[in-house]
Amino acid sequence: MDLVLDANFRRSVVLMLEHEVGQGAVGLIVNRRSDLSMAQLCQNLDLAWRGDHEACADWGGPVGENQGWVLLDDDAARGLEVVTLAPGLHWTRSQDALRRVAGAPALRARVFLGYAGWAPGQLEREIAEGSWLVVPVTARLLFEESHERLWEQALRSLGIEPATLVPSQGMN
Repeated sequence: MDLVLDANFRRSVVLMLEHEVGQGAVGLIVNRRSDLSMAQLCQNLDLAWRGDHEACADWGGPVGENQGWVLLDDDAARGLEVVTLAPGLHWTRSQDALRRVAGAPALRARVFLGYAGWAPGQLEREIAEGSWLVVPVTARLLFEESHERLWEQALRSLGIEPATLVPSQGMN
């Protein structure tokens, strides 16, 4: 969770995909939608979108906005090569996963464009400065909570009532 000043991260919840000390980190902002509809994204990739034509891909962050990422639950990930983050939560960059989601949009899955990245040592420094709160990840939070409520629910999972936060240096 963010408490940094960068507008890209204001009230953002970031799911860490890769983080190795000394190697940097990669994550997805999981509580923002992009402006690109899933129908248009799939059309651009010659895939048939079978879901709601108003559905949009999520905006994963300001880096590599033409790169795609797919979060999947156990059922949606079955048979795909994925990285497991937590029980019931997996990620991949596979076009096979996107093809599966496009063909069966009722699956518990989310598609992201772009990502957030940190240089070696940067994320550790920002956490030590109090710019980020670390929240345990759950599939329920990512697949069942609305974009609008995700930040507040992540805070509440730590026992923090969002209305009680007092802005200070480094906080929004």
